[in-house]
Amino acid sequence: MPIVEIQDLSAPETALFSRLTDAQLRSRQEPEKGIFIAEGPKVTWAALNAGCEPVALLMRRKFLDGLGAEIIRRCGDIPVYTGDDEALADLTGFRLQRSWVLCAMRRPAPRSVETAIRGARRVALLEGITEPSNVGAIFRSAAALGADAVLLSPTCCDPLHRRAVRVCMGAVFQVPWARLESGDLTALKTAGFQIAGLALRDNCLSLDDPLLPCLPKLVIALGTEDTGLTEETIRQCDHIVKIPMAAGIDSLNVAAAAAVAFWQLRRRD
Repeated sequence: MPIVEIQDLSAPETALFSRLTDAQLRSRQEPEKGIFIAEGPKVTWAALNAGCEPVALLMRRKFLDGLGAEIIRRCGDIPVYTGDDEALADLTGFRLQRSWVLCAMRRPAPRSVETAIRGARRVALLEGITEPSNVGAIFRSAAALGADAVLLSPTCCDPLHRRAVRVCMGAVFQVPWARLESGDLTALKTAGFQIAGLALRDNCLSLDDPLLPCLPKLVIALGTEDTGLTEETIRQCDHIVKIPMAAGIDSLNVAAAAAVAFWQLRRRD
C-alpha cells in the first residue's frame, strides 16, 4: 500500500478529502460521487466490518506505524495520504485530532423500503430532518434501543454524511435503512404497521399509554426541529403521541425525543 506525502493541496488525488466541511455541508441530502467519509478509527472499523469498500485513507503521520497500521493492512492496496497536521487541516477544513484517520469509501447499494423493513417490528421514520448530528444521534439510539430499521423522507439528510456517520459511531452500518420516494405511507400500513407520530396536538396519546408498546408492528414518525411532522404525515398516522413534560417545557430536541420514544415503545417480548 503506497504512503503518499501530501505536497500539493490542489492535487487531484487528494480531492476526496478536500474541504470536507464546505463540500459536505453544502450537500446534506444527496450523496456526492458515490463516496462517503468514515471519520475516526471506530467508525472506520464499523464500515469495514459491514463490508464497505475502502478507496483511500488520510491519516496523521504519527499513527502510520502505530494504531493505524492494522487499519492500513485491512484496507489492502489503496493509497494512504499523510502529512503535517497543519497540511491535513488545510486540506480537510478541520483538525484531525481524536479523529486521526479518515477513510473514503464507496457507498453501499441502496436498500428498498421493502428490504429494510422485512421482519421489522419497530421502525423509525425521519421526516425532513436536515441536521446531520441529529440524524446520526437518532441512528445511534435506534441501534441501542431496539429500532429494527430507519426510513427517511426524500428531504431528510443523508445518513452517510460525514458528521452523521461520526455521531452515530457506525450505527448506520448496523441498522437497515432506506429512503422513501414520497410522503405516501400506504405501503407501511399494507405491511401491517401502525404509525405513531410524535407531535403536539390536542387529545393525543401520552407516550406512556399502555396501548402503544403492545402494538405488534409500529412506525415511530419524527419531524423537524422547527415545524415537526407535516400535516400530510399527521393525517396518515394512526396515533398522535406526545412525551409528557414538566410545566413550562413543550418539547425536546428531536434526537433526544427519538431516544425516549424508542425506549418507551420498544418490544416487550
